[in-house]
Amino acid sequence: MLDLVERLGKDHPHLNFIAAESFYWCPETTEVFYDQTRADEVSSSWSLLHETSHALLEHESYKADVELLHLEVAAWSHALSIAATYKIQIEDEYVQDCLDTYRDWLYRRSVCPGCGTQCLQTDDSNHYCCYNCHTRWHVSPSRFCRAYRRAQHKKSAPVFALQHYK
Repeated sequence: MLDLVERLGKDHPHLNFIAAESFYWCPETTEVFYDQTRADEVSSSWSLLHETSHALLEHESYKADVELLHLEVAAWSHALSIAATYKIQIEDEYVQDCLDTYRDWLYRRSVCPGCGTQCLQTDDSNHYCCYNCHTRWHVSPSRFCRAYRRAQHKKSAPVFALQHYK
């Protein structure tokens, strides 16, 4: 992976590659951080290409949770397209596993704590509102936090309720 860091640095001199404890892209400083302790793992090169792709695609921020998932998909797609340049084959299963962490995170945040319906985020990116029971709940702005859902109020009875038939 360290050879790849060197090649990426030469190919993209506007980016700075910094050894760190994890892989991530910082748009404010145009730095791609990589975990040097994982240099011997095949997946480290894949993660490095992914974070470099965020940089090359100029990903800076997101407002809605689903937008983050779109950014991740775009970065993995770009990483797959540039991998051949560096004679690297990224396993699709690895990409899907990584994307699943975001899909799971998005799902956990979007489930109504009142009735269990999967809902949509409101214009205010830290809240969701249930179209079924009208519960509104707050979620953390951090994608690294566990998905806690604090209900703020419940306006009315559910539009529908699940019934068990025997």
